[in-house]
Amino acid sequence: MNVETLQTSQGITISGPLLITPRAFGDDRGWFFESWNQKRFNEAVGQSVEFSQDNHSRSIQGVLRGLHYQLAPEPQAKLVRSSVGSIFDVAIDIRQTSPTCGQWVGAVLSAENKAQLWIPEGFAHGFLTLSPVAEVQYKARGFWNKACERAIRWDDPNLAIDWPQAELNGTAISLSDKDAEAPDFLSAKASGDLFP
Repeated sequence: MNVETLQTSQGITISGPLLITPRAFGDDRGWFFESWNQKRFNEAVGQSVEFSQDNHSRSIQGVLRGLHYQLAPEPQAKLVRSSVGSIFDVAIDIRQTSPTCGQWVGAVLSAENKAQLWIPEGFAHGFLTLSPVAEVQYKARGFWNKACERAIRWDDPNLAIDWPQAELNGTAISLSDKDAEAPDFLSAKASGDLFP
């Protein structure tokens, strides 16, 4: 398993998110890889993580889900991967006391590269479907809780996320009503809807 820290587009490392790529073994018959190993994962992230639920979504090209997070008492951490197709996956630091608050990192996760993104509590998460269809699976620490759920607008100029829209070949971004109506980062901050 290869573990990498990620940097912002300005070359700043954000503490927390990790890109984890398992080692695949293949031949002309196909391939095998270990997608999850509790011991190795805990060593990689430097803490003992107990996941509460597994989630699975299917999206067509251009679907953008996010930027989602949950506040206390049920914050969520996620280990995200794409088992079919490819996505551009993003984590935004929303810890107000962090020196990188408001900055983001992103990575392409695909069935081909088998990479996974670890997104700890204190980060908002979203992804853009790049391929004609993608299936995204993620493990979550913390249960879904509607009362704790929050979102930040995907195209907030304060965050300046560089979504790879050119890879959509003219397909428009598609959002849920909830995501289209999400507040911007500064409004979420003013409302007390960020992490301390």
